[in-house]
Amino acid sequence: MTIWLADLAWVDGAVRAHVALDVDADGRLAAVTPDAAVGQRIEGLVLPGLANLHSHAFQRAMAGLAERGGPPGGDFRRWRDVLQRLLAALTPDDVQAIAAQLYAECLLHGYASVAEFHTLHNAPDGQPYDDRAEMALRIVAAAEQAGIGLRLLPVLCRRGGFGGVPATHGQRRFVMPVAAYGRLCEDLCEFAPVGVAPRSLRAVTPDELRAALVVADLLGPATPVHIRVAGQQREVADCLAWSGLRPVQWLLAHAPVDTRWCLLHATHTDATECRALAAAGAVAGLCQTTGANLGDGIFPLPSYVQAGGRFGIGSDSNVATSPVEELRWLDYVRRLEGRTRRVLPAAPGASVAAGLLRAAAAGGAQALARPAGAIAPGLLADLVVLDPEHPSLVGRSGDALLDAWVFAGNATPVRHVMVAGRWVVQHGAHVRGAEIAAAFSRTMRRLADAL
Repeated sequence: MTIWLADLAWVDGAVRAHVALDVDADGRLAAVTPDAAVGQRIEGLVLPGLANLHSHAFQRAMAGLAERGGPPGGDFRRWRDVLQRLLAALTPDDVQAIAAQLYAECLLHGYASVAEFHTLHNAPDGQPYDDRAEMALRIVAAAEQAGIGLRLLPVLCRRGGFGGVPATHGQRRFVMPVAAYGRLCEDLCEFAPVGVAPRSLRAVTPDELRAALVVADLLGPATPVHIRVAGQQREVADCLAWSGLRPVQWLLAHAPVDTRWCLLHATHTDATECRALAAAGAVAGLCQTTGANLGDGIFPLPSYVQAGGRFGIGSDSNVATSPVEELRWLDYVRRLEGRTRRVLPAAPGASVAAGLLRAAAAGGAQALARPAGAIAPGLLADLVVLDPEHPSLVGRSGDALLDAWVFAGNATPVRHVMVAGRWVVQHGAHVRGAEIAAAFSRTMRRLADAL
């Protein structure tokens, strides 16, 4: 048992002073005691580390490379062209180096865990590696190197469109037989916590979706199920043409959506679907910086939250790696849309940032099935320490520290990060940062010609 004594900690919705944090040998908080006097001092404000509930780690390598003009309607094609060039070039070593760099960046900004939506199963020619788990194990190795908490989500991709349309040549690195997918998920449980991820209603037939859910049940009753849904308006139109139902509507009618589920994006969800999704207890996985980058649209957050809906945040394509940026975008685009500063329900005088952080921390922990998301006994010691003397925070106190972190500036005031009881960021630097950055630099230089 190690006892840490935080100058300040956000406990039970309030910033409290001199908080003793008893961390046991398993990296869990055994006790949390405000107004204490004994323990190894932690200078700064301690917050629960956030979960990044949706990441395509390898796409960190193409961030910023698809921002070029083109013909009307061709802007997304440019993004896909860069993606296809990247897919044709990536090796297992590349994927590990890119993922480790991404995860280190996430930690430096205040994430403590990540759900990796792992699509990249096959070699560039579409053939499986001798070990089907080759690429997934590189993600595991990268997470271990960076020290981030991982929920590995092998993705089942079988089709190129609704109604069983055959997969395209561009999907050759993603496609895997259903039986092989089940074996892969079972095998990976030896190395990391695993969930299942039928890619989308476009990418699996109803029978294949049911097969993925059988895999989830075999892995255990709490196994997370993540699926992309209603990310673009065209997807809604195609789903209506195929089934007569909207994507979220179809999923709620034909699958046992409950608290295990995370519906990723769900951007184009109507009021009826919002209420039904909230009632199911699932998490909406919101990735606002990627949605903004791709021009996908705006999730109806206020009505969803009013219905009691749960949400978390993710970095998705990794054009941004900061939870603060995700939260800020999540709020700001709705201020612009509604021309009001009162986006989410809050009592007069309540902190906007505190509400966003509390909801995102709880929703992210639920989506990863990770016992975290708050500073409380029994939960993992996933902790982020902010520097109150940082220029963006200095002179603030109480919840004003939270508002300043989310809404005042871009330089990160994160001083230390602990994941499951182990310090992985200290004094603003990742403990293996130089090693990780060197491998990433070598990879990016090698990929430069291909991209």
